Amino acid sequence: MIEQLLPPGVAWAETFGDEDCALFPAEEAAIARAVPKRRHEFTTGRWCARSALATLGLPPAPIVPGERGAPTWPPGTTGAITHCPGYRAAAVARTTTIASVGIDAEAHAPLPDGVLALVSLPAEREWISQAPPGTHWDRLLFSAKESVYKAWFPLTHRWLGFEEAHLTASPDGTFHAQILIDGPVTHFSGRWLTTPDLILTAIVHTP
Repeated sequence: MIEQLLPPGVAWAETFGDEDCALFPAEEAAIARAVPKRRHEFTTGRWCARSALATLGLPPAPIVPGERGAPTWPPGTTGAITHCPGYRAAAVARTTTIASVGIDAEAHAPLPDGVLALVSLPAEREWISQAPPGTHWDRLLFSAKESVYKAWFPLTHRWLGFEEAHLTASPDGTFHAQILIDGPVTHFSGRWLTTPDLILTAIVHTP
């Protein structure tokens, strides 16, 4: 499913349940105190990542949470991992062709009360109030901003708040994010899709 949002050159893997794989010692150490739910998410994310890396012809390698929890990818690669109830995925590319990747999966359901005000700008709330029915646009905005952050961080190693990106989305399955702070990137373009149960968003930023 995620492949519908990704261009050629980006390898991917996804699963709708938990998968198991051997973890490297550094990965085991990263989740030594994790509860079972977090362990399953982490391990399945690494299973997806290794599968995607194999598609690029690369061997298994430790993918340890680094700065701000972002996955540390093998040299020469970039990527992202996402998980939500009932879905896990990874997307990976070589940095010779792709600068950064952001993907996110969310339940296709409204955000909890009060969350939209915390993650959106007034102009975005105005857009959502006028958007066509059939899509939980508030959750889609949240997911797209998560993808924006995942694409932004590897390029800058800086935090990006929800209020520091102005997002607009189109019913044609695309979205655009204007970055409102100084940095090496001024905007991202991405794609989205929904199913009855899931929202997926993806950004693939080229050098």
